[in-house]
Amino acid sequence: MDLGLQDRHVLVTGASKGIGHACAAAFAREGARITLVSRRADALEDAAARMARETGAQVGWHAADLSDEAQREALFTAFPDVDVLVNNAGAIKSGPLDARTMEDWRTGFELKVWGFIHLSMLYVPAMRRRGSGTVVNVIGMGGRAVRPSYIIGAAGNAALIGFTNALGAETPADNVRVFGINPSLTLTDRMIGRLRDAAQAQLGDAERWQEMMDPATFPFHRPIDPEEVAALAVMLTSPKVHYLSGTVIDLDGGRQWAG
Repeated sequence: MDLGLQDRHVLVTGASKGIGHACAAAFAREGARITLVSRRADALEDAAARMARETGAQVGWHAADLSDEAQREALFTAFPDVDVLVNNAGAIKSGPLDARTMEDWRTGFELKVWGFIHLSMLYVPAMRRRGSGTVVNVIGMGGRAVRPSYIIGAAGNAALIGFTNALGAETPADNVRVFGINPSLTLTDRMIGRLRDAAQAQLGDAERWQEMMDPATFPFHRPIDPEEVAALAVMLTSPKVHYLSGTVIDLDGGRQWAG
């Protein structure tokens, strides 16, 4: 199926690895033009070269710390005319209220919550003036199935879910769509790193990291693959699903209802 994304300019944040990289690669395979954004220029340069080689797409990159307001504004100045903005950059520390500091709250919110909101404030008006565009917010199930052990993520992700609902209700008047995706636990490099650390500590062998996952605790007996999140983002961005806006899709295998 032709998803109608050929030559669309797609900007993805947090794109050097994990879900962001998978999203960018999936759009590239559909013939889109890609701009990768994250902090590290060296990682971006390598990722862009590899993606261009593997997909044949036009892939550029821009290094920026998106927890910094001035760097978010500089990103918009450098790339003001994107067709699709994928807000994905963000890392929020886990832990209950008494284990986290105000600095943890500020750091988590500055990159993810204010980052998503500010980039939307920059890009959505431009899209509305142009009469076309899509924003995809990759948020997380921590804002829907809230847990005291992830209290910063519960608050931050819940705020972004409400933000996406509200903004996506307003923008269709100007032919602009805003929607979100809430992945649950996803097998990213970050997750594998934590599992490797646990395997080293408990088993004395980091290569046995897969033994740190109990298949019985996951829907379908496994965590999400980043490419599954990417496939959903690309499919829902397609103009073939044009009537979708203001919705946040829970990609959790039904886990929130399993008790």
